[in-house]
Amino acid sequence: MTKTVTKPGTTAETPFRRAVESREERSFLVRAGRADHTRVRLSGYDLLTGPWYTPLTFFYRQTLDGAELRASLARTLRHYPPLAGRLTRDRSGGLSVLCNDAGVRFTEAVSAEPMREYGPGLRTEPVIGNLLREVSAFRVVDRDTPLLKVRLTQMRGGGSILGVMINHSLADGGNTVAFLENWSREHRGLSYPEPSHDRGALDALGRKSADPVTVASRAFIGVSRLRLLTTNIKAGLHKLATVATRFEAAELAAMKRAALDQLAGDGSWVSTNDVLTAHLWQVFGELRDRSDDAAEWLGMIVGAQSRLGAELPAGYWGNCVSNSWTGTTTARLRTRPLGRVAQDVRACLDANTADKLRDEIAFLGSYRRAGVSRHVMSVRAPDVSDTALTVNNWSQFPLYDIDLGAGKPFWYEFPDLPVPTVHIAPTPTGDGGRDVYLCLQREHAAMVREPHWLERLHAYGKLPEGAVPGAVPAVE
Repeated sequence: MTKTVTKPGTTAETPFRRAVESREERSFLVRAGRADHTRVRLSGYDLLTGPWYTPLTFFYRQTLDGAELRASLARTLRHYPPLAGRLTRDRSGGLSVLCNDAGVRFTEAVSAEPMREYGPGLRTEPVIGNLLREVSAFRVVDRDTPLLKVRLTQMRGGGSILGVMINHSLADGGNTVAFLENWSREHRGLSYPEPSHDRGALDALGRKSADPVTVASRAFIGVSRLRLLTTNIKAGLHKLATVATRFEAAELAAMKRAALDQLAGDGSWVSTNDVLTAHLWQVFGELRDRSDDAAEWLGMIVGAQSRLGAELPAGYWGNCVSNSWTGTTTARLRTRPLGRVAQDVRACLDANTADKLRDEIAFLGSYRRAGVSRHVMSVRAPDVSDTALTVNNWSQFPLYDIDLGAGKPFWYEFPDLPVPTVHIAPTPTGDGGRDVYLCLQREHAAMVREPHWLERLHAYGKLPEGAVPGAVPAVE
């Protein structure tokens, strides 16, 4: 254990988030207590993300016990040796994780502030304090940099904020939440399925498709280093901010009824999330106010594990996420019935067949073997900042089941992302509603909070609590 004192972990106040001041008091290195020094050679899907970190923050009304958390985390790490390992570059240019039990960082901090009623109308930085600013993708590979970092902040008067950051090259969002759920079960003495870290099992599924349509619709392409660099620079020029809003269950039911009425008689089926996604895409198309003939792209992030089914080992743990795109013009997006746009969303999701995913695995594997995985990017990467919107649906994830000895969280915080994204999450009560995080260019995020656009977003229900027509919602 080391004892340190740092400057308060504050950030500049913005109209979108309220900074929480905290002071780091103790920092620990948590280890599993055993290591086999094997190497887990990361897959093509793993290498798509780069060694960035995914931050998630959970808010608890009761106080968490740091010592007990570290003990249960150490036990959980025995089932997740990559998390306690270190990233290293292969001779081929790819990445592997050395499972050497070098440990994860666990920081305890205190705040002079009381726990507030965080939620869609009052948000704070993901991972309180300096932790988010301490990580950099450029200081991870071939360094003694933990791949999992945890920060526990104890609030004045009770309550805790738990920030967790996992290096994205190890796991996608679904598997990150699966780790947290298993940590929760370990902490409470419950059993859970053994995760599989066998990337070879995923690579073995790769098979180039014989269907030219499937090949032509690949989600990823190989590009030159210069094109990749210019695309990343272009995306980085845009300042983004995230606005959260809650769609109540009754509001979603009314929205879905309206969509299904438009599809009556043709035998079509669309889900609640399809309809919500279609509605958000239409509102966003109106918000950007582009010319009628401008292209509008919608990207759907899709978990591949469910589509590959039993072909992957049970409990496969890593990155296993693909995406697909559907497009139209601004004028058509605005004028089409909601139900028809929802059909487009459903068709986009259904395009992720096992054949398409196998072809994708083979394509990414070929770049992995050639040592040029860093030259792969999404086919729509050049468009994401100006003409596209990406949707990431976590509504079925057990985000509010992460009980670590002090009950379930009452809120979780999602980070700003580098591209315009819609993140759909469950509500804390699990009542069938949805919390939606809209990560947009700053000017569009500010507009979404204006009365006209709030009313447009919630045209099928009531305005969120605290939203007053005629006034922009205030942040404490």
